[in-house]
Amino acid sequence: MYRKFREDPSSVDPSWHEFLVDYAPEPANDTSAVTANGTANGSRSSSANGKGEPKTPPTPAPAPPPGSNGASSASKPASKSAATSASAPAAKPAEPKPAAKSEAKPAAKPEAKPAAKSEAKPAAPATKPATSSTAANPEPAKPKAPAAAAAEDDQTQVLRGAAAAVAKNMSASLEVPTATSVRAIPAKLMIDNRVVINNHLKRTRGGKISFTHLLGYAIVQAVKNFPNMNRHFAEVDGKPNVVTPAHTNLGLAIDLPGKDGNRSLVVAAIKKADTMRFGQFIAAYEDIVRRARDGKLTAEDFAGVTISLTNPGTIGTVHSVPRLMRGQGAIIGAGAMEYPAEFQGASEERINEVGVGKLMTLTSTYDHRIIQGAESGDFLRTIHQLLLSDDFFDEIFRELGIPYEPVRWRTDNPDAITDKNARIIELIAAYRNRGHLMADIDPLRLDKTRFRSHPDLDVNTHGLTLWDLDREFKVDGFAGAQYKKLRDVLSVLRDAYCRHVGVEYTHILEPEQQRWIQERVEAKHEKPTVAEQKYILSKLNAAEAFETFLQTKYVGQKRFSLEGAETVIPMMDAAIDQAAEHGLDEVVIGMPHRGRLNVLANIVGKPYSQIFSEFEGNLNPSQAHGSGDVKYHLGAGGTYLQMFGDNDIEVSLVANPSHLEAVDPVLEGIVRAKQDVIDKGNGPDGFTVVPLMMHGDAAFAGQGVVAETLNLALLRGYRTGGTIHIVVNNQIGFTTSPVNSRSSEYCTDVAKMIGAPIFHVNGDDPEAAAWVARLAVDFRQKFKKDVVIDMLCYRRRGHNEGDDPSMTQPYMYDVIDTKRGVRKTYTEALIGRGDISMKEAEDALRDYQGQLERVFNEVRELEKHDIEPSESVESDQVTPQGLSTAVDKSLLARIGDAHLSFPDDFTVHPRVKPVLEKRREMAYEGKVDWAFGELLALGTLVSEGKLVRLSGQDTRRGTFTQRHSVIIDRKTGAEFTPLQLLATNTDGTPSGGKFMVYDSALSEYAAVGFEYGYSVGNPDAMVLWEAQFGDFVNGAQSIIDEFISSGEAKWGQLSDVVLLLPHGHEGQGPDHTSGRIERFLQVCAEGSMTVAMPSTPANYFHLLRRHGLDGIHRPLIVFTPKSMLRNKAAVSDIRDFTEQKFRSILEEPTYTDGDGDRSKVKRVLLTSGKIYYELAARKAKEKREDVAIVRVEQLYPLPKRRLAATLDEYPNAEQFCWVQEEPANQGAWPTFGLTMPESLPDKLTGIKRISRRAMSAPSSGSSKVHAVEQQEIIDEAFA
Repeated sequence: MYRKFREDPSSVDPSWHEFLVDYAPEPANDTSAVTANGTANGSRSSSANGKGEPKTPPTPAPAPPPGSNGASSASKPASKSAATSASAPAAKPAEPKPAAKSEAKPAAKPEAKPAAKSEAKPAAPATKPATSSTAANPEPAKPKAPAAAAAEDDQTQVLRGAAAAVAKNMSASLEVPTATSVRAIPAKLMIDNRVVINNHLKRTRGGKISFTHLLGYAIVQAVKNFPNMNRHFAEVDGKPNVVTPAHTNLGLAIDLPGKDGNRSLVVAAIKKADTMRFGQFIAAYEDIVRRARDGKLTAEDFAGVTISLTNPGTIGTVHSVPRLMRGQGAIIGAGAMEYPAEFQGASEERINEVGVGKLMTLTSTYDHRIIQGAESGDFLRTIHQLLLSDDFFDEIFRELGIPYEPVRWRTDNPDAITDKNARIIELIAAYRNRGHLMADIDPLRLDKTRFRSHPDLDVNTHGLTLWDLDREFKVDGFAGAQYKKLRDVLSVLRDAYCRHVGVEYTHILEPEQQRWIQERVEAKHEKPTVAEQKYILSKLNAAEAFETFLQTKYVGQKRFSLEGAETVIPMMDAAIDQAAEHGLDEVVIGMPHRGRLNVLANIVGKPYSQIFSEFEGNLNPSQAHGSGDVKYHLGAGGTYLQMFGDNDIEVSLVANPSHLEAVDPVLEGIVRAKQDVIDKGNGPDGFTVVPLMMHGDAAFAGQGVVAETLNLALLRGYRTGGTIHIVVNNQIGFTTSPVNSRSSEYCTDVAKMIGAPIFHVNGDDPEAAAWVARLAVDFRQKFKKDVVIDMLCYRRRGHNEGDDPSMTQPYMYDVIDTKRGVRKTYTEALIGRGDISMKEAEDALRDYQGQLERVFNEVRELEKHDIEPSESVESDQVTPQGLSTAVDKSLLARIGDAHLSFPDDFTVHPRVKPVLEKRREMAYEGKVDWAFGELLALGTLVSEGKLVRLSGQDTRRGTFTQRHSVIIDRKTGAEFTPLQLLATNTDGTPSGGKFMVYDSALSEYAAVGFEYGYSVGNPDAMVLWEAQFGDFVNGAQSIIDEFISSGEAKWGQLSDVVLLLPHGHEGQGPDHTSGRIERFLQVCAEGSMTVAMPSTPANYFHLLRRHGLDGIHRPLIVFTPKSMLRNKAAVSDIRDFTEQKFRSILEEPTYTDGDGDRSKVKRVLLTSGKIYYELAARKAKEKREDVAIVRVEQLYPLPKRRLAATLDEYPNAEQFCWVQEEPANQGAWPTFGLTMPESLPDKLTGIKRISRRAMSAPSSGSSKVHAVEQQEIIDEAFA
């Protein structure tokens, strides 16, 4: 088709034009012209057609130009002696010489004069190209009787055309004085390497290499060392001359079948073969064979042969002396590859045991006038050396793009079989450990000078050689056998570990998991059915169609395309399909921006029109609230329909920011939440929601949150039953090469920390990618563990579509710019391997074109909208009126009782038991402290059917030994969780609630991200994360900035996660002081979150209950106390829990519950947090009735109306101050100093700040300095 396209594009279906315009034939295409023993099809002779007429050759009629050897270049011996001449005797008695050639006595041929005449006139050779194999006469023929003496039944026929030319040339060949050198060459290395080559080609692009390819190329290389072999003799003006051609033109005999069943032989030249590399030599060889078959050889193809190769070995002939035609210096004859005669009766086992290989006899028949026997012998010796040399086969393997080392010629090792058995076992272990190092997984192959190899994978390292390949060894059950030949062992190992998939799994500690992988990987892989192959191709079509459209329609717009990594689409499809096959409920995807739009369109099913609307910036104002986000950050959901099954499955893509890998823990949290809702447990039927996490190679190795998230994989509070990780490894990070971005061999090495198997796969092999994806899902289902797939590919364009990557990676992009896309190469491979027909490929291409057309049509129909400013999302969620958070006293008592309801024989720690007894007392009598107030809030929510999840560092006990939510048996280590008893009603029925409390890993980034994700995945849950100290939450700043504060505005993604951040200045230094109030307030807007610092246990109780019951899904940030946990003034009465609600503004009890006179107040101190108690103590001590202290319990949203109403209660107040412990540039003041005067200009315009000075750190490192600073704040407040 390509040739037709080149000649006349209109003759090829238009759907193929785009495919063929940049097509370049591979160096080694289909070589079906090669026979079983590796010779060119057509090494047999032509014969009569049964009617007494010679077969018409499929070559053009014009004779070769003067000086060509035409038919005399037919250098390959026939399968029958003298071919046409023997089967068609001369028809005229007057022409006896051709019929009675002296071939019977070639050494005694006396007729030199005709030869001299011929040689004196080199411009007049035979006038037609040879079409018979009579260039060789392996066996002498008996002289034929004259026609007059023929028997009555004999028939005679005049030789005409090609047959006559053959006869004439054979006669002329008798005038060339020849001698012959003979050499037996070991064929084993050539045989073994050809097996390696052809197996590789079969697996990849199709086609095969013949022995003739290898031998012919070796001849051409040997001629470079012995140029005299390429010369020929000629008489010019009656004087002997030697002609040295400028180049080596290797003549090949090509056997062609005729329409009448007869065969003919033509000899055509590979011109300038000495200038060619092996790949070019193969291409020229295939071109000659192809044109010979098609009858399109020209006279030029037959002219100028300087040295010929003939192969009588196709019919078993071991040794032949072919005829040398005029105009050539030598003809090389190749005999059959056979064991030495004395071993041909031996068994295969005996031959292998002794180490006997097949031999091939080469003959060099040369013109003795210009070539001497020593030269010919050395020439054959050089061919011998080449066919056994490392360098010769290294070049061939490189030219064919075979990434493995060739088989090496080595002397047989005489060690006993018993010794070698152990080496075989070592070799198997080596491949299992390091086979991935030799795997062909890089589609770019940037280092073409180096084979993928490792000394431990070399049979020679293990004391084994090519002579052991066919010997049988004990393998102890490997691949289901007790004994195997080394050849078969290597075949299994290389197919399993060194093809387009490399497997790392021996770092896994569990033997059962290693065995499972071995059994699956080392088993013979079933090739996909034709239907499955077409489906894979259709997914590639869709992936490329989408990117092609965007590139042409939205030139220069950022989209972070998938080009170069399109295989990830059929890979993801296969993973989701396999999850559906297992009957799972949902696959949730988390991924960065690279390829995200393609995944949305072709995996999740987001409509093209919606995606293109985002490209157009054409958003519907009625649906656009909040800031929104760029198109490659958005999420979506849909239903995946199996192509070859009946199990549908939900699939969704989580929204994410450009902060690489930040979505990882969020995804895990979402999935865990969904699993907890489904609640199928941790057994074989559990974990029915699958996290599918996509990564980039540089980010997977470089971002610490990857390791943090992986570390959660097997923890009780965070397990999701295994994540499928797919690394889209385009071998570059923006402009940074791997050598500068990681220290490890692979970008995935970090995953070994959790014993995850790692599969490296070549992105140019969609079938391998799909197979690995299914295997990964199966492993996940079997062992409930993470699996990592490292798909090596490339990035067709720059980091974004406006970038030019050749500035920093010039060589890489030289390779990429000339590389054909995976859709095209996969199509070629399917056709080349014969897996699909040309028509099926055409149908797939039409489908590709059709998809493009449908996309264009959808875009044209898009409705246009005017661009308007975005609206706030604040009003999208409104707090319900009349919400009560008070509870009945009996429920508090029940929670108190639960703390002493230990199981029988449970031994409580002696230091913990008094705490629990005190809690029961508080539940009945009051004076509830902070820790118990918190547990009361959570316990009441559980009793009301709420799922409560509390986690953090040391959270079960509490950093400050305050919580004791889980009681540990002092003797057995058994656990008792009092609040879990609230999941059962008093009548024994389940309340529907759960209390889950976990100590987290020592992580903030991943831990906070997980809890945020959990709150997204289960909007009805009460999800709380506690920092060990509030200071440490800055390790999760990316999650706070990108998800917690802005997720609703950017993506409409709702979360009501609660962060508990211990905060307060107590002299513990800069890192144990501040939860960074200022940072949270800085990102507060549009009602994005609630920020509070309650000062009483009851107000904290009502804050938590309000958050859990109000139906508003927005995060809550609570700055919790430290020293105040044990402040005897910071307690609450029972009625505060049973009668009150959350109060965002608190006055002093003297005004709300006592007889304090507000009219006496001249100064109002606004404050928040524990400093209130220090201010209150100072006021009480000094009996300052002119000073009032007002607590702002909710920092955001600022309760403006309640604050205004409260301040109005102090009619004579003249001065308003904001008092805080934090430095002037921290805490609430940077926000309140701006917003309070704006909110209450009549009262707070001149508000004064009382705080520490502005500081770069949150506090002093000295407790004594702290005390001095703290005292100054209190003194100034009452000055």
